Amino acid sequence: MATPADPGSLRVVNVVATLDPRAGGVPAAVLQLGESIGRVVRQSTIVTLDPPDSVWLRDADVPTVALGRGRLKYRYNPHVRDWLAANATSFDAVIAHGIWEYGALAARRASRDAGLPYFVFTHGMLDPWFKRAYPLKHAKKWVYWPWGTYRILRDATAVFFTSEEERRLARESFCLYRAREAVVKLGLARPPGGPESQAAAFYEGYDQLRGKRILLFLSRLHRKKGCDLLIRAFADAARLDPDLHLVVAGPDEGEERSKLEALTMERGLDARVTFTGMLSGDVKWGAYRVADAFVLTSHAENYGLVVVEALACGLPVLITDKVNIWREIAEARAGLVEADTLEGAERLLERWLRLTPNERQRMGRQALLCYERQFELDAAARATADTMCRYMG
Repeated sequence: MATPADPGSLRVVNVVATLDPRAGGVPAAVLQLGESIGRVVRQSTIVTLDPPDSVWLRDADVPTVALGRGRLKYRYNPHVRDWLAANATSFDAVIAHGIWEYGALAARRASRDAGLPYFVFTHGMLDPWFKRAYPLKHAKKWVYWPWGTYRILRDATAVFFTSEEERRLARESFCLYRAREAVVKLGLARPPGGPESQAAAFYEGYDQLRGKRILLFLSRLHRKKGCDLLIRAFADAARLDPDLHLVVAGPDEGEERSKLEALTMERGLDARVTFTGMLSGDVKWGAYRVADAFVLTSHAENYGLVVVEALACGLPVLITDKVNIWREIAEARAGLVEADTLEGAERLLERWLRLTPNERQRMGRQALLCYERQFELDAAARATADTMCRYMG
């Protein structure tokens, strides 16, 4: 087994429910971590509860084992524990991603049976916003908490949080809570090259947006993302600048898009707001390249991979103080931060519009610098491997 001074000998297996990109930031984060930590440790593998023929697994750059879809929303699949038990001697540590699905419980049980250390990334799933927004769901989780999630966290070698803010908030969700906490940064690879060709790829589908000053929202369309606040605030901002245009990009969660489109029509913004659906590849990166600023008026965001993607493109970010890396953004002067209220969203856009072109350019340079100093992928992977060895020693 690796010693605290020897992260290069670690053999790590990551367990995650799905790598489907439509599931949000967790699949992207797991792929990034699995690939980057693989350049630091001896071996990195991902085990997922996806069907083996899933199209999104074809381009994975990490050795991946797909065990088939789990049952129900809990994703129960007995093959997870069986596979981990059968392959226990091939690994030195297990990382479970997420806390509310069977994969994490299987990782705990298999690791304890084999005497392996295991770590848990909560990925923001203990944010107390969910308790306030969905009290009935929270009550149901209490049924599972004492014998399931509480023990998963309590017995873990360490529970990883991606910011001090996420760690602090996690303690507020359930009164029965015990964990060995550690803060590790999730890194992000530098964007692929070709900014001009990426911008062209975006305009190929949205030529009507050439010459517009674009504010970009790119994330899942979900209640917690505060998209309704953004559209209401944009209604005022749009009157101040006739060239200002809002692009809302991301997969729909339930009926959220239809509600937002109705709100857009109600506010007379149908010619000033473009819904694109989910973007990927060069078109997604092109959206970042052509935007003036990235906007995320979220009510709860443990990390915000899309925020870091924007920073990596040198794009200023306009966010709420519920995005848990907001302190890093504010200290680096890489964007603007306000409360997750309508008044906060209005101030966010108003402050942006008041900036001079030179101030916006300076903020863009600070955004890129913030990414390089705080969120560069390989540095984050090395720090994660070092932290794992320290807790294992």
